[in-house]
Amino acid sequence: MRYLQFITFVSSCILMLSTYNFKSQTQNTSESEFKTLFEKGEKLNSENFTGTVYLNILIANEAEIPITVGNITFEAGARTNWHLHPAGQILLVTDGTGYYQEKGQSKKIVRKGDVIKCLPNVEHWHGASADSDFSHLAISNNDKGSVVWLLPVSDEEYKK
Repeated sequence: MRYLQFITFVSSCILMLSTYNFKSQTQNTSESEFKTLFEKGEKLNSENFTGTVYLNILIANEAEIPITVGNITFEAGARTNWHLHPAGQILLVTDGTGYYQEKGQSKKIVRKGDVIKCLPNVEHWHGASADSDFSHLAISNNDKGSVVWLLPVSDEEYKK
């Protein structure tokens, strides 16, 4: 039943973002100016990230619905450590250009409007490209446990 609630919630988020008028968000600014859909939140001081990263928790994990939704904004070059989610994760890219990579796979370029499905227990990392800020909604189902943080992404891995 919780899985069905999770899928329903994620579907609602995708529908909301697909109908959001991004043009109005940048109406009075230049096209190249970076704008987040949600507030950036607080600057993170965590060993699980490289570079400058901001987090705004939009929905906190609760016993009734074990889902966390956070708006995460990475400044250019910033990224997560390698990590995994026991119940998986969905990323909804809201602005900028970033990278996503699963262990053993090639790094992928992701942009505003992209949806990334991180399967359960698959090691991965994500973050901003070297020359662009990057923002996404991270949706995690914590039913099977919270994120498992692993080693930092080396500069060599990031640049590869």
